[in-house]
Amino acid sequence: MDIIVTKKMPIASRTHQFDEITYKVDGLKVKALQMCPLTKTVKRIVVYLRGGKGQVGRVRAARLMQFANDNTLVVGPYYRGSNGSEGRDEFANADLKDVTYLIKILKQRFPNAYIHMIGFSRGGIQGLLTYQDYPVDSYIIWGGVSSMHLMYEERTDLRGMLRRMVGHPSKNKESYDQRDAIKLIDSNSPPILIVHGGKDKQVGIHHANYLEEQLKLKGVVHDTFYQLDEGHVPRPQAMKLALDYVHQWMTKCEEI
Repeated sequence: MDIIVTKKMPIASRTHQFDEITYKVDGLKVKALQMCPLTKTVKRIVVYLRGGKGQVGRVRAARLMQFANDNTLVVGPYYRGSNGSEGRDEFANADLKDVTYLIKILKQRFPNAYIHMIGFSRGGIQGLLTYQDYPVDSYIIWGGVSSMHLMYEERTDLRGMLRRMVGHPSKNKESYDQRDAIKLIDSNSPPILIVHGGKDKQVGIHHANYLEEQLKLKGVVHDTFYQLDEGHVPRPQAMKLALDYVHQWMTKCEEI
Protein backbone atom coordinates (compact mmCIF):
# COMPACT_ATOMS: atom_id res chain seq x y z
CA MET A 1 0.00 0.00 0.00
CA ASP A 2 1.80 3.08 -1.26
CA ILE A 3 1.84 5.82 -3.87
CA ILE A 4 2.89 4.24 -7.18
CA VAL A 5 3.15 7.34 -9.40
CA THR A 6 3.95 10.95 -8.52
CA LYS A 7 3.52 13.53 -11.29
CA LYS A 8 4.62 17.08 -10.56
CA MET A 9 1.96 19.62 -11.53
CA PRO A 10 2.73 23.06 -13.00
CA ILE A 11 1.12 25.01 -10.15
CA ALA A 12 3.12 27.91 -8.74
CA SER A 13 3.69 28.04 -4.99
CA ARG A 14 6.59 29.24 -2.86
CA THR A 15 5.73 26.98 0.06
CA HIS A 16 4.28 23.80 -1.41
CA GLN A 17 4.81 21.40 -4.28
CA PHE A 18 1.75 20.16 -6.16
CA ASP A 19 1.69 16.57 -7.37
CA GLU A 20 -0.91 14.34 -8.90
CA ILE A 21 -0.43 11.06 -7.10
CA THR A 22 -1.65 7.60 -8.09
CA TYR A 23 -2.27 4.74 -5.67
CA LYS A 24 -3.99 1.37 -5.99
CA VAL A 25 -7.34 0.46 -4.45
CA ASP A 26 -9.09 -2.82 -5.28
CA GLY A 27 -6.65 -3.22 -8.17
CA LEU A 28 -7.69 0.17 -9.61
CA LYS A 29 -5.36 3.09 -10.16
CA VAL A 30 -6.91 6.03 -8.30
CA LYS A 31 -5.59 9.59 -8.48
CA ALA A 32 -5.48 12.53 -6.09
CA LEU A 33 -4.08 16.06 -6.07
CA GLN A 34 -1.59 16.67 -3.28
CA MET A 35 0.17 19.80 -2.03
CA CYS A 36 3.11 19.10 0.25
CA PRO A 37 5.33 21.59 2.16
CA LEU A 38 8.65 22.20 0.42
CA THR A 39 10.89 22.80 3.43
CA LYS A 40 8.86 22.28 6.60
CA THR A 41 7.99 19.14 8.52
CA VAL A 42 4.47 17.83 7.90
CA LYS A 43 2.64 18.29 11.17
CA ARG A 44 -0.92 18.32 9.83
CA ILE A 45 -2.67 16.48 7.01
CA VAL A 46 -5.96 17.73 5.59
CA VAL A 47 -7.92 15.32 3.40
CA TYR A 48 -10.36 17.30 1.26
CA LEU A 49 -13.34 15.33 0.00
CA ARG A 50 -14.74 16.99 -3.09
CA GLY A 51 -18.36 17.44 -3.99
CA GLY A 52 -20.12 16.75 -7.26
CA LYS A 53 -19.43 14.00 -9.75
CA GLY A 54 -17.05 13.75 -12.69
CA GLN A 55 -15.99 17.20 -13.86
CA VAL A 56 -18.54 18.91 -11.61
CA GLY A 57 -16.90 19.81 -8.32
CA ARG A 58 -13.50 18.42 -9.34
CA VAL A 59 -10.51 18.89 -7.03
CA ARG A 60 -8.80 22.23 -7.66
CA ALA A 61 -5.55 23.66 -6.35
CA ALA A 62 -7.18 26.88 -5.17
CA ARG A 63 -9.51 24.94 -2.88
CA LEU A 64 -6.69 22.89 -1.37
CA MET A 65 -4.65 26.04 -0.75
CA GLN A 66 -7.38 27.40 1.51
CA PHE A 67 -6.61 24.76 4.13
CA ALA A 68 -2.82 24.90 4.06
CA ASN A 69 -0.05 26.43 6.12
CA ASP A 70 3.72 25.87 6.08
CA ASN A 71 3.39 22.59 7.99
CA THR A 72 0.26 21.22 6.33
CA LEU A 73 -0.07 18.65 3.57
CA VAL A 74 -3.42 18.88 1.79
CA VAL A 75 -4.72 16.16 -0.51
CA GLY A 76 -7.94 15.71 -2.47
CA PRO A 77 -8.84 12.27 -3.85
CA TYR A 78 -10.60 12.36 -7.22
CA TYR A 79 -12.60 9.15 -6.48
CA ARG A 80 -12.61 6.18 -8.83
CA GLY A 81 -14.10 6.81 -12.25
CA SER A 82 -13.29 10.53 -12.16
CA ASN A 83 -10.55 12.66 -13.72
CA GLY A 84 -8.36 9.81 -14.91
CA SER A 85 -8.98 7.41 -12.02
CA GLU A 86 -9.91 3.89 -13.07
CA GLY A 87 -13.18 2.21 -12.16
CA ARG A 88 -16.68 3.57 -11.66
CA ASP A 89 -17.92 6.14 -9.17
CA GLU A 90 -20.34 4.38 -6.83
CA PHE A 91 -21.42 7.42 -4.79
CA ALA A 92 -20.40 6.51 -1.23
CA ASN A 93 -20.01 2.76 -1.69
CA ALA A 94 -16.81 1.00 -2.85
CA ASP A 95 -15.32 4.41 -3.65
CA LEU A 96 -15.14 5.07 0.10
CA LYS A 97 -12.01 2.92 0.06
CA ASP A 98 -10.39 5.57 -2.16
CA VAL A 99 -10.46 7.79 0.94
CA THR A 100 -9.52 5.28 3.65
CA TYR A 101 -6.61 3.77 1.69
CA LEU A 102 -5.16 7.20 1.02
CA ILE A 103 -5.33 8.12 4.71
CA LYS A 104 -3.51 4.93 5.66
CA ILE A 105 -0.79 5.64 3.10
CA LEU A 106 -0.29 9.17 4.41
CA LYS A 107 -0.29 8.06 8.05
CA GLN A 108 2.43 5.53 7.23
CA ARG A 109 4.49 8.29 5.66
CA PHE A 110 3.82 10.87 8.36
CA PRO A 111 3.03 8.93 11.55
CA ASN A 112 3.22 11.96 13.85
CA ALA A 113 0.97 14.25 11.82
CA TYR A 114 -2.56 15.16 12.87
CA ILE A 115 -5.21 14.27 10.30
CA HIS A 116 -8.39 16.23 9.60
CA MET A 117 -11.00 15.48 6.96
CA ILE A 118 -13.11 18.12 5.25
CA GLY A 119 -16.16 16.95 3.32
CA PHE A 120 -17.81 19.46 1.00
CA SER A 121 -21.27 18.94 -0.51
CA ARG A 122 -21.44 15.29 -1.72
CA GLY A 123 -18.12 14.84 0.09
CA GLY A 124 -20.04 15.35 3.33
CA ILE A 125 -21.55 11.87 3.26
CA GLN A 126 -18.26 10.40 2.01
CA GLY A 127 -16.57 11.80 5.12
CA LEU A 128 -19.29 10.81 7.58
CA LEU A 129 -18.98 7.22 6.38
CA THR A 130 -15.17 7.11 6.62
CA TYR A 131 -13.86 9.56 9.22
CA GLN A 132 -13.96 6.97 11.98
CA ASP A 133 -12.13 4.27 10.04
CA TYR A 134 -8.66 5.47 10.98
CA PRO A 135 -9.83 7.46 13.02
CA VAL A 136 -8.90 11.05 12.18
CA ASP A 137 -8.48 13.86 14.70
CA SER A 138 -11.54 15.76 13.50
CA TYR A 139 -14.03 16.00 10.69
CA ILE A 140 -15.38 19.20 9.15
CA ILE A 141 -18.56 18.80 7.10
CA TRP A 142 -19.03 21.92 4.97
CA GLY A 143 -22.29 22.45 3.11
CA GLY A 144 -22.39 18.68 3.25
CA VAL A 145 -24.93 15.95 2.59
CA SER A 146 -25.67 14.17 5.87
CA SER A 147 -28.51 11.95 4.66
CA MET A 148 -29.07 10.31 1.28
CA HIS A 149 -32.82 10.30 1.96
CA LEU A 150 -32.81 14.06 2.45
CA MET A 151 -30.75 14.47 -0.71
CA TYR A 152 -33.23 12.42 -2.74
CA GLU A 153 -36.17 14.38 -1.35
CA GLU A 154 -34.79 17.88 -1.99
CA ARG A 155 -32.82 17.46 -5.22
CA THR A 156 -35.51 16.45 -7.68
CA ASP A 157 -33.06 17.36 -10.47
CA LEU A 158 -30.66 14.65 -9.25
CA ARG A 159 -33.15 11.84 -8.72
CA GLY A 160 -32.37 10.25 -12.07
CA MET A 161 -28.67 10.11 -11.24
CA LEU A 162 -29.37 8.79 -7.75
CA ARG A 163 -31.67 6.07 -9.09
CA ARG A 164 -28.92 4.97 -11.51
CA MET A 165 -26.10 5.02 -8.95
CA VAL A 166 -27.85 4.15 -5.68
CA GLY A 167 -31.40 3.14 -6.51
CA HIS A 168 -34.84 4.23 -5.35
CA PRO A 169 -35.17 4.86 -1.58
CA SER A 170 -38.15 2.50 -1.31
CA LYS A 171 -37.23 -0.16 -3.87
CA ASN A 172 -33.54 -0.22 -2.93
CA LYS A 173 -33.80 0.42 0.81
CA GLU A 174 -30.66 -1.61 1.56
CA SER A 175 -28.52 0.66 -0.64
CA TYR A 176 -29.67 3.71 1.29
CA ASP A 177 -29.32 1.95 4.65
CA GLN A 178 -25.67 1.11 3.96
CA ARG A 179 -25.06 4.80 3.28
CA ASP A 180 -26.65 5.82 6.59
CA ALA A 181 -23.67 7.31 8.42
CA ILE A 182 -25.56 8.33 11.57
CA LYS A 183 -25.87 4.75 12.80
CA LEU A 184 -22.06 4.43 12.75
CA ILE A 185 -21.47 7.45 14.99
CA ASP A 186 -21.37 7.28 18.80
CA SER A 187 -20.05 9.25 21.75
CA ASN A 188 -16.51 7.95 21.13
CA SER A 189 -16.42 9.30 17.57
CA PRO A 190 -13.90 12.04 16.69
CA PRO A 191 -15.23 15.61 16.98
CA ILE A 192 -17.23 17.15 14.15
CA LEU A 193 -17.54 20.75 13.00
CA ILE A 194 -20.61 21.58 10.90
CA VAL A 195 -20.25 24.54 8.50
CA HIS A 196 -23.31 25.51 6.47
CA GLY A 197 -24.99 28.43 4.73
CA GLY A 198 -28.59 29.30 5.53
CA LYS A 199 -29.38 30.05 1.88
CA ASP A 200 -27.71 26.95 0.47
CA LYS A 201 -29.86 25.70 -2.42
CA GLN A 202 -27.62 22.77 -3.42
CA VAL A 203 -27.59 21.15 0.02
CA GLY A 204 -30.24 22.64 2.29
CA ILE A 205 -29.35 23.66 5.83
CA HIS A 206 -31.74 20.99 7.13
CA HIS A 207 -28.90 18.54 6.43
CA ALA A 208 -26.84 20.42 9.02
CA ASN A 209 -29.78 20.72 11.44
CA TYR A 210 -30.47 16.98 11.18
CA LEU A 211 -26.83 16.10 11.78
CA GLU A 212 -26.53 18.50 14.72
CA GLU A 213 -29.63 17.00 16.33
CA GLN A 214 -28.27 13.46 15.95
CA LEU A 215 -24.86 14.41 17.34
CA LYS A 216 -26.52 15.93 20.41
CA LEU A 217 -28.58 12.79 20.97
CA LYS A 218 -25.48 10.61 20.71
CA GLY A 219 -23.29 12.82 22.88
CA VAL A 220 -20.72 13.45 20.15
CA VAL A 221 -18.30 16.36 20.60
CA HIS A 222 -19.24 18.88 17.94
CA ASP A 223 -19.49 22.54 17.02
CA THR A 224 -21.38 24.54 14.39
CA PHE A 225 -20.59 27.54 12.23
CA TYR A 226 -23.71 28.70 10.44
CA GLN A 227 -23.75 31.66 8.04
CA LEU A 228 -27.44 32.26 7.54
CA ASP A 229 -27.08 34.77 4.70
CA GLU A 230 -24.71 32.60 2.63
CA GLY A 231 -25.30 30.01 -0.06
CA HIS A 232 -23.49 26.79 -0.98
CA VAL A 233 -20.20 28.68 -1.45
CA PRO A 234 -19.82 31.72 0.83
CA ARG A 235 -19.01 35.14 -0.58
CA PRO A 236 -15.38 36.29 -0.14
CA GLN A 237 -15.65 37.96 3.28
CA ALA A 238 -17.86 35.19 4.64
CA MET A 239 -15.47 32.61 3.19
CA LYS A 240 -12.59 34.20 5.09
CA LEU A 241 -14.54 34.02 8.34
CA ALA A 242 -15.45 30.39 7.72
CA LEU A 243 -11.86 29.43 6.89
CA ASP A 244 -10.56 31.22 9.99
CA TYR A 245 -13.02 29.22 12.09
CA VAL A 246 -12.02 25.94 10.42
CA HIS A 247 -8.31 26.58 11.07
CA GLN A 248 -9.04 27.48 14.70
CA TRP A 249 -11.11 24.31 15.04
CA MET A 250 -8.30 22.09 13.75
CA THR A 251 -5.79 23.70 16.12
CA LYS A 252 -8.21 23.32 19.04
CA CYS A 253 -8.72 19.61 18.29
CA GLU A 254 -4.95 19.06 18.14
CA GLU A 255 -4.53 20.60 21.59
CA ILE A 256 -7.05 18.31 23.28
